[in-house]
Amino acid sequence: MFGIYLKRELGRRKKAALVIALGLALGIALVITVNSVSAGMTQAQDKVLKSLYGLGTDMTVTKARSAPTDNSSGRPNFEFDAKSNDSDETQSSDRVMTQGGQALKAALVAKVAGQDGVANAVGAITLNVTKVDGSFTQGKAKSTTGSSSQSQGQGGPGGGSGGNSTAAPQVQGGGASFDVNSYSVAGVDVTDQTLGPLAGMEITSGKTFTASQTNAKVVVLSKSYAKENKYKVGKTLKISGTKYTIIGIATASSSESTTDVYLPLKQAQTLADAKNQVTTIYVKATDSKQIDTVKATIQKNISGTTVTTSADLADTVSGSLSTASNLATSVGKWLSIAVLVAAFLVAALLTSSAVSRRVREFGTLKALGWPSRRVTRQVVGESMVNGLLGGALGIGLGLAAAYAVTAISPKLTAQLGSTGGGGGMGGGPGGGGPGQQSTQNTMEIALSAPVSLTTIALAVGLAVTGGLIAGAMGGWRASRMRPADALRSVS
Repeated sequence: MFGIYLKRELGRRKKAALVIALGLALGIALVITVNSVSAGMTQAQDKVLKSLYGLGTDMTVTKARSAPTDNSSGRPNFEFDAKSNDSDETQSSDRVMTQGGQALKAALVAKVAGQDGVANAVGAITLNVTKVDGSFTQGKAKSTTGSSSQSQGQGGPGGGSGGNSTAAPQVQGGGASFDVNSYSVAGVDVTDQTLGPLAGMEITSGKTFTASQTNAKVVVLSKSYAKENKYKVGKTLKISGTKYTIIGIATASSSESTTDVYLPLKQAQTLADAKNQVTTIYVKATDSKQIDTVKATIQKNISGTTVTTSADLADTVSGSLSTASNLATSVGKWLSIAVLVAAFLVAALLTSSAVSRRVREFGTLKALGWPSRRVTRQVVGESMVNGLLGGALGIGLGLAAAYAVTAISPKLTAQLGSTGGGGGMGGGPGGGGPGQQSTQNTMEIALSAPVSLTTIALAVGLAVTGGLIAGAMGGWRASRMRPADALRSVS
């Protein structure tokens, strides 16, 4: 009897049922959309952090770089001498500098690994290589790199053009034409590649380092750097006069790479004249829930260091990704709640209004012997069906909106700045000379809107809740009706 009556009444009131269902559907669809976009924002931020930290890293240990002395500008100098007064001479010079924070003793890696709550720790060194190729005529030319990201230089009648890094040429008694390029280098512990800069990379051509190549003259390049400079596996890369064999090309497994070249740690230390030194210690905690405790332990027991967690690093990410994420988690959340509350309220009011128009019907049913609880159950049943219908429509609309966001894949930018300690997190071309405690790179992330089963379950729960609220309102109204109300409603 319940099912037959329910089917008949819903069939008679299709428009009212559809209006209630659509109101709930819009609220539920908005909740699904906001949740899926927020999940996409979280994934995008995770990609950014993994590109800086490396896969599986919970925190890094660095040391803030001290300010340059009065006699040092903190900039590398390049000296070139033309040996012929009659013809141009092409010369090349590399300058290798540690990037980010002040160097740490490699022995600290073992000390950090021995702290309570630390599962593993590895050291790495981040370098910036600035390469200058120049052609000079007569006289002497001197070039000093500055802190800007791009510059062009002109000297004497020959003129000159800067590359894609920093340069401020000074030419005496002649002309100069030169190109300045810089790229980032990471020295990795080849015996343990589960943490550090190379951990989040996937070898797409060739192979990675072996544990025995601790001091081998081999190199792995990022795919973007190799493509830009037309390097392939088996070719050689020359850095500061040393030739390295390219054994692999790597692609970031979840984001863009901020490092161009990967070397065995000892080779990178040799290039930078930083024997037994690292700039960053990558740390994995035994329990991700105890990261703050581990951070406090390391800071207490190893003075003078800066411990940066992924949460700290997330605060340094700016740009449209950060702005959109803040909007999704703040404005989007409260907008969803407001729309959902409004949808519940409208559904309840419409249900109550519909019950009021059925005075004769419910009064007659009571006169025929229906108890109030049976009338209430009938109204709640109708509201539950409307709620489930609204939930189904809302899930469909929400999935369509999430699919549209993923299909369009709007591009968001993330400007990455390291925290005060520098070192390792903000690598990339052209950044972080001496005296600079923060570097900044810009990454472009495609936004997606994944819908999880949890979100679907939440939508179903909201649909049931909306139906119960509307049914409770309508049932309460119906339970107060009496058989006499049916007679008074007859005109």
